[in-house]
Amino acid sequence: MRCAPDTFGNNRFLGGTESFVGNFVEKTEGLGRCSLSRVADPYWVDDRIRSQRIASRTSSALPKAREISLDLIGTRTEVRRRGGIIPAWVIFGMIILATFGLCVTVTMRTRTQMQTASTLYLKLQQDVDGLRRDNAALQTDLRRLQNDPKAIESAARSQLNMARPNEIIVPVE
Repeated sequence: MRCAPDTFGNNRFLGGTESFVGNFVEKTEGLGRCSLSRVADPYWVDDRIRSQRIASRTSSALPKAREISLDLIGTRTEVRRRGGIIPAWVIFGMIILATFGLCVTVTMRTRTQMQTASTLYLKLQQDVDGLRRDNAALQTDLRRLQNDPKAIESAARSQLNMARPNEIIVPVE
């Protein structure tokens, strides 16, 4: 039994009949039977490989990475002679800049917290002053009610609705 490729690259038997079962093609020739798949068919694979063209590599117009790095950084001996890829003064400058940025950030944050605290302190100071004034007024009222008989009488008349035994109260609306 021999398979031969047709015009589409598919293998066909040289005679016999075909029946399709799933992805497999069952081919019969006379009394013998043959069951082949495209993957297991070596003739199909060989013909496909022979029919493919090998593309030749063309040299690219882009420079290679090694050439670019040599242009930017230099050779290893040049890098060692310079003392590394990044000069020491650049690293020192970056450290100074980072330290300055950190100090500015901490200072700004501290100043904001200080302003918030001073605003809160002023508000609490005003509240305390108001409470001290109220407390002083209540203490003077207490002393007056304890010592002054006229203050006791006026408080009894206004708050407790008391009257002397010989008085007549006339409500006025």
